[in-house]
Formats: sequence, structure tokens, C-alpha cells
Amino acid sequence: MEIVRVPVLSDNYAWLIHHGGETVALDPGEAAPVVAAAAARGWTIGQVWLTHWHPDHVGGAGEIRAQGARVAGPAAEAARIEGLHTLLSEGDDIAIGDARATIWSVPGHTAGHIAFHFADRALIFTGDTLFAMGCGRLFEGTAAQMHANMRRFAALPEDTRVYCGHEYTLSNARFAAVAEPDNTAIAARLADVTAMREQGEPTIPTTIALERATNPFLRSVDPDELARHRAAKDAFKG
Repeated sequence: MEIVRVPVLSDNYAWLIHHGGETVALDPGEAAPVVAAAAARGWTIGQVWLTHWHPDHVGGAGEIRAQGARVAGPAAEAARIEGLHTLLSEGDDIAIGDARATIWSVPGHTAGHIAFHFADRALIFTGDTLFAMGCGRLFEGTAAQMHANMRRFAALPEDTRVYCGHEYTLSNARFAAVAEPDNTAIAARLADVTAMREQGEPTIPTTIALERATNPFLRSVDPDELARHRAAKDAFKG
């Protein structure tokens, strides 16, 4: 399986997944760079997978659909996403070639947000739920929901690769250093991420092992602690 990161808009990542002669575009916030990245590799996008309804994740889906792709997304958000062919809910499977992703319901950022988990390949696409060193804002859900999501992610094998929807890691790392000032793993990762971003390097994918050690939201002991971190991060200026 080949996975290609495609920067779109200001700080989003769309993802191309290529396997078994098939290509999926996941969360194409705009079409042109995603289609161009596929064409440069001789790939034709046959499917679009969407994690949630926000325009910076679905903005290019219609144009790619018009070129012949089938679009799959959260059943709970079907009224907010135009042109879904396949409605996905907790426990459903969706395939690219002979590889199957299981759907996780991970509400909080939006009410119907989903993630795509390839268990046999130890990778997961988390959209705007789990970020490197962070989590999504609680626009449509609760801290309890997000904490449940974080517990579920934390239970994955530590080598699981996490592909999220934004390059937020430097801001998240700066906040994490304030939230857990005595955490030496966070301090070391902040230094690494700072150096990477100064060189224009991406910080995604991350791993569950890294998040267990350095993500204050994943490390929150209960919903109240996560809520405190989320409110502080929302106001953070660092």
C-alpha cells in the first residue's frame, strides 16, 4: 500500500491511498492538487473517502466525483455532504483492492466524524479527531466523547501509524510543553518538531507510541482533564 501526503489549502493534508491498482483520495479539501498528485503517478482516483463534513475536507469531492469516483462518508452527516454514494457507520468495512478499513465512529469535532482503521496494516486515518500532540476542537460534541475517542486510539498497538488532517504539530507541541512542563518526552519532541518545520518538513504521520508519550489529550485521565486542556488550547497563543 502506498500513501501519499498532499498539502491542500493553508495547512490541510489530503491523502492518496494506492493499493491493488486502485486509488482513494481521502479528505480532498480541494481537487486540483489531489488529482495532479495522482496523475503524476499514473493513478486514477476511483474512490473518495471523507471523515467529516467540514468544507476544508470535502471541498474537492464534488469535482473528483464528477470525474467518475465514488464517494463514501459518514452516514450521520449525509445531509451535510452532497453526493455520497456510500454511507458509513461504526463497524462497517470499506475496501481498496484487497485491503479493508474498518469504520470507527469518533464524534466530538463533528457529530458524525469517522475514522478509517486498517488493522492488519497498523494504520489509521483520523481526520480532525486525533492530531499529532493534539485533538480536534469540540465544535459539535463533548469532552466525554473526545476522551472516549482518545482511550480508543491509545489502546491501538504502539506502532500504529496515524494520518491526520492538518499540520498543527508545532502549535500543539508548544501547548503540550505548557500543559506538561515536566514531561521530558514532550520537550524533546518540541525540539524535533521545531527543527522539522524550520526545514519545511511534514510531521505527519505520527505513531500511537509517540502520542502516548507526548499528547496531553490522549494522556488525559478523564473527560474533565481533557476539557481543561481543550479550553486552554483554544485560548493558547504560543
